[in-house]
Amino acid sequence: MALGPRLDLRQSQSLVMTPQLQQAIRLLALSNIEIEAFIGEELERNPLLELGGEEPGSDIGMSGVDAVFDAPPAPASGGDPAGSDELIGAGMGETDRPLDMDLNGEVFHHDSVSDCPERIAGEASGGLDGALSLNDIATGGSGGDSDGWEDSLEYDLSLREHLHAQAGIVLSGTALFIGRHLIELIDENGYLRGDLLQVSHQLGVPLGEVEAALAVVQTLEPTGVGARDLAECLALQAKEADRYDPCMARLIDNLELLARGALPQLKRLCRVDDEDLADMIAELRQYDPKPGSRFGGSSIEAVVPDLFVIEREGKWLIEINSATLPRLLVNRSYHVSLTGGRHDAKSKAWLSECLAEANWLVKALDQRQRTIIKVASEIVKQQEAFFRHGVTQLRPLTLRSVADAIEMHESTVSRVTSHKYLSCARGLYELKYFFTSAIQATDGGDAVSASAVKSHIKALIDEEDAKNILSDDQLVDLLKERGFDIARRTVAKYREALGLGSSVQRRRQKKLQGAR
Repeated sequence: MALGPRLDLRQSQSLVMTPQLQQAIRLLALSNIEIEAFIGEELERNPLLELGGEEPGSDIGMSGVDAVFDAPPAPASGGDPAGSDELIGAGMGETDRPLDMDLNGEVFHHDSVSDCPERIAGEASGGLDGALSLNDIATGGSGGDSDGWEDSLEYDLSLREHLHAQAGIVLSGTALFIGRHLIELIDENGYLRGDLLQVSHQLGVPLGEVEAALAVVQTLEPTGVGARDLAECLALQAKEADRYDPCMARLIDNLELLARGALPQLKRLCRVDDEDLADMIAELRQYDPKPGSRFGGSSIEAVVPDLFVIEREGKWLIEINSATLPRLLVNRSYHVSLTGGRHDAKSKAWLSECLAEANWLVKALDQRQRTIIKVASEIVKQQEAFFRHGVTQLRPLTLRSVADAIEMHESTVSRVTSHKYLSCARGLYELKYFFTSAIQATDGGDAVSASAVKSHIKALIDEEDAKNILSDDQLVDLLKERGFDIARRTVAKYREALGLGSSVQRRRQKKLQGAR
């Protein structure tokens, strides 16, 4: 067979992820805060984009208010914009028409707590009140009187900076050098994470001088800093409060017994009666197990909702949080002034590209808002009982069921619900919160949400009597009486997910609570 060159013509089809399609997919997954940062980058890159000012009767941004129920049906054609796939596939970046938006629509939320006229208290939360364990001590517990608003202050100085400033006043010479080294070994909670003997060898100083420097560091503010373990931290604070007597010392040395609820053994060791032991336990609860936690560290950023949901006149209204979404406009007058002059072909092509990208971005952002409103409306419709009655009425919901209802792909719904939060009268929730697994009902009726089952488990444990602690088997029986067909291992898994201890642990905690 002879070999030789030959030309063949073949036809094939393939899916191509265009840059605009990739950008549209990425915009869906971004939260409003991330969109704001993205818009800032685009404003710097594209000279034809600009931020629009506020207009009377509207906030900055695209207003997305929709009545989930009793809303008029969308027109068959012309009124409702095409879906995201049609928008991208149609090449919207090529058109030069301005985007029609209703910027004077009703704004029922003014993007601040004080502006909202209707507030409903959130549901009660928290674990067992008054229970004391090593975990309670290590996390500050739930009992004891608070020291006031000073406990929640966020200091500008880090813990180490605060300690270094004090060390420069009370120490000098070699002791200051050792003290500063020890301060560098203190973690963000105020505990010393280092071996004194190793520090002695590393610095080439006697161990006694290191111990003396540590003793001075432990006198610095906040009280308890520089401790090597929890017991030493509590002992330092007890000494500062002049409560470190032999009885308190024995109690602090036997925190394991306290965690197990071995009160009779503790009374024998401390040689005190019930009243004195309860007073000592109450004193311990007032100490800070993490004295350095109020200093330094990264500041906690508040979650900004992307959507607001409110009930008005029997309708559920949903609005995009426009306070975090700047209104983006295309500066056409600037484009006209630039194209009116003499420019080479390369400059004109660049201007045309900027205009096409600006038009497409504005329309893509508008389509993103409409898609989010559409998905959120279906979630509110499916979970209306939750918004009216609380978590006990939360229904099982999957991404596919929402996608089928709104005729979108499941991946689109997943991107829309990622990293986005919904604010309603019951609190602030991530959109993913409303998608839960199903638990079969005992009577063969509709399945219930796993979150609803967890709320019932928590309610049963919160209401249990100290003399009759419920085991997991008893919880299974009680849940079946309420219509939930659930296995014992599932009850144990949900109980642990709620941070609730076993029946043995709760019995000890109740005993400690009664001893206060």
